Amino acid sequence: MKKLFLALFFSTLLISGCTEEASTGNGKTEDIQGIVASTKESAEKHDVSKFEEYELQEIIDGDTIRIKYNGSSEKIRFLLVDTPETNHKTLGVQPFGPEAKEFTKQLLAGQDTVYLEFDVSYRDKYKRLLAYVYTKDGISVQEQLLKNGLARVAYIYEPNTKHVDWFKSIQKTAQQSAIGIWSVEDYVTNRGYDKEAYNNAVKEENPENPSKASKDESNNISSKDNCTIKGNVNSKGNKIYHMPGQRDYDNTVAEEMFCTKEDAEAAGFIPATQ
Repeated sequence: MKKLFLALFFSTLLISGCTEEASTGNGKTEDIQGIVASTKESAEKHDVSKFEEYELQEIIDGDTIRIKYNGSSEKIRFLLVDTPETNHKTLGVQPFGPEAKEFTKQLLAGQDTVYLEFDVSYRDKYKRLLAYVYTKDGISVQEQLLKNGLARVAYIYEPNTKHVDWFKSIQKTAQQSAIGIWSVEDYVTNRGYDKEAYNNAVKEENPENPSKASKDESNNISSKDNCTIKGNVNSKGNKIYHMPGQRDYDNTVAEEMFCTKEDAEAAGFIPATQ
């Protein structure tokens, strides 16, 4: 199995916080800022003069931002890349998701606009705008996410395949270097990201204290096999625990497991309503 290489490095940045507020003041945001500063110095600058410039409103996730488009506020989904989730309603927070979001945020920090390159089709089936995103000085956000091992090439649908060969070549280099998401064997799959593979890799790297390793380095997922109460943070940031037999129990992705309701409530979780 590949060693955790940069996984252990990146996991010291943002995973334990999972939110911008939680990481403030402990050096983690500053570490990402350093990585991005180096990226800005060395990254290739592309000619954006032929692209349209739009007002940047919000960083939603590593691969999603919000802009002002034709007078309306709209989400932009980055074409041909997929970063781990940070606030998915069923997947929760995935390893390297907070890092990817913070990387995108820092790469676009100080910018009130971005440049967008559209492909043939402007929207996906969810009616979200699809685009290749560039900073004001011509840095491709997709390129740098892939280069730093914070995204995979994904959602390749005709006719929007203009940069797929370029992106795959960048991804191949990141894979060969085993950085970021590629530092954990089997974490990246054709369907997305496998938390269980990540957890198992962390346990293997920390055999003397697998429980602590799993909790500290894998988004607080407990290694207690006999505990059945699922703790999950929903899209609003609320900490909810689900008991076996409840309606959403089977579909809930656990971010932490508890043996008793008292343990869950002591950790700040509240019971699911049904």
